[in-house]
Amino acid sequence: MKRWLVALVVSVGVGLTAWAAPAAAADSPYCGIRWGSLTKSATATTDAHLTGVRAGRHTCFDRLVLDLDGRAGGYQVRYVTQVSEDGSGRIVPLRGGAKLEIIARVPAYDDSGQATYRPANRSELVNVAGWQTFRQVAWAGSFEGQTTIGLGVRARLPFRVFTLDGPGGGSRLVIDVAHYW
Repeated sequence: MKRWLVALVVSVGVGLTAWAAPAAAADSPYCGIRWGSLTKSATATTDAHLTGVRAGRHTCFDRLVLDLDGRAGGYQVRYVTQVSEDGSGRIVPLRGGAKLEIIARVPAYDDSGQATYRPANRSELVNVAGWQTFRQVAWAGSFEGQTTIGLGVRARLPFRVFTLDGPGGGSRLVIDVAHYW
């Protein structure tokens, strides 16, 4: 009787394992990322201004951060065939197999027209040479209350966009782009 009971438990256990394995494999994307590559946007309004642009490397993604001096406002981030300069419409050259257009609904100037962020090099806001996903971060201008940045990436990859409060009374607009699908 004991042998039969042990055989039944082993048989049931094997059956469950074989049944569960395919579902687990199908639900295991790269680093657990499920972001997608479609447009991300928010429509919040703010009186904040852009004060800085920086980037960081992480295990599963590269990150771009836009620093603001107040509460984060709206944004639109999407893949485009070309990024154009605000106001003039001139094409912003970008390295990489795909281009993300980042529109932050905040100006890079204050109410008296003084710059709150002035890039030292409009073509290379951040040095991303040798990074896994990012190829170039370029300035596309700040015009009529919004700022546009072009982000050249290796390929059309999943990305996410979110805002964070702080430090102090400021906030950050964060764009993460995965290294792989």
